[in-house]
Amino acid sequence: MNVVKFGGSSVANAEQISKIIGVVTSDTDRRIVVVSAPGKRFAGDIKVTDLLIALADTVLGGNDFEAALKAVVDRYTEIQRNLDLPAGVIEIITADLRGRIETRGPSKLQFMDAMKAAGEDCNARVIAEAFTKAGNPAKYMNPGAAGMLLSAEFGNAEVLEESFKNLSSLKDSKEIVIFPGFFGVTKGGDIATFPRGGSDITGAILAAAVNADVYENFTDVDSVCSMDPRVIDNPPAITCMTYREMRELSYAGFGVFHDEAIIPAVRAEIPICIKNTNNPSAPGTMVVPKREPEHGSVVGISSASGFCSIYIDKYMMNREVGFGRRLLQILEEEGISFEHTPSGIDNMSVLLASANISDKKETHVLNRIKTELKPDNISVEHGLALLMVVGEGMHYTPGMAAKATQAFREANINLEMINQGASEISMMFAVKESDRENAIQALGTAFFPKKTSSN
Repeated sequence: MNVVKFGGSSVANAEQISKIIGVVTSDTDRRIVVVSAPGKRFAGDIKVTDLLIALADTVLGGNDFEAALKAVVDRYTEIQRNLDLPAGVIEIITADLRGRIETRGPSKLQFMDAMKAAGEDCNARVIAEAFTKAGNPAKYMNPGAAGMLLSAEFGNAEVLEESFKNLSSLKDSKEIVIFPGFFGVTKGGDIATFPRGGSDITGAILAAAVNADVYENFTDVDSVCSMDPRVIDNPPAITCMTYREMRELSYAGFGVFHDEAIIPAVRAEIPICIKNTNNPSAPGTMVVPKREPEHGSVVGISSASGFCSIYIDKYMMNREVGFGRRLLQILEEEGISFEHTPSGIDNMSVLLASANISDKKETHVLNRIKTELKPDNISVEHGLALLMVVGEGMHYTPGMAAKATQAFREANINLEMINQGASEISMMFAVKESDRENAIQALGTAFFPKKTSSN
């Protein structure tokens, strides 16, 4: 049995929904289908989830919401008409949306979750009708009725352990199950949503619950690229990578899906296949627990901007017991997470995401460090980018760092920081943001020779 998840672009309109019916029915193992809310139909379009947020904001503001409600219903009506489905499905959707508005409780966060979840919920109803009309018996499955129980952390809910047992019975369905992603219910019966990557989370939970053979995640690319195709022309495709490699690459910018979203599937060691709805015959990218890599090989290079570094220098720092702990405690008390903490004998750096520290908070943190740790020197460097070179084949391979630093030297790029992961399957480099694209191209030439060319 395969669990199949389709993202917003794959279910944005009737044409795309017709495609996913063909994809699912082409393989009899595809029995559980997780769907997102309709995404953008064209550049500049508005996602249904964003329309629902606007509707909720209008209601919460005490304003007339009929126009905002109509904008949502019209999107589903277009799909219903183009698929030639019964008009009754739109009546159900309209009544459902009005019911969510009329029965809302005092919690604004819970109401927002209930409204956002309607995007996936309504689309699942439409898609189940479309499957059945096409001669493929399917049933819409409400997450609450199926036992998808979540914590009462609205907008940031987590699955409760008993959900897996509850959901395991879905494997016995004689019909194709159409399951809306992104949400579940609390033990109190309130709708709650997952955080970022919500529909991916739903798919991963269901894959683990039914012990699926594979979790197929359909998107709009043939496979995961080894490097950012916006920077590198025609980068090699990744045919297979491990969970660890995906995690390392996702940390610094790989955006196919949010890596934390597929944790349930990872823990259950269920392979994940990333495929293209618009080109389903393409093999896609497999994400597996283990693989046999070529010695010295790199699977991918990722990058992300938006980092800064706090540099601290203090003579005899290494003899001062607890110095590092006290520095990190200051950041913890100020609610700031850190990325890396490379250090020397008398100096230490802390790498932070710039978005986590405002100018005002930066001044406050620096004053605390000066007062409490009394460094000889302290400075902050902004405008840094991180690059990750990742591959299971790097383990125990001499010369990998030398190859990267040689590439940087030849491209005249100064390294601000270098760090190798303890697992030895990744190397991290920090460069100035202005050097990021040149750095990616330099690494691409070094590790994927004759396979890439710069823009």
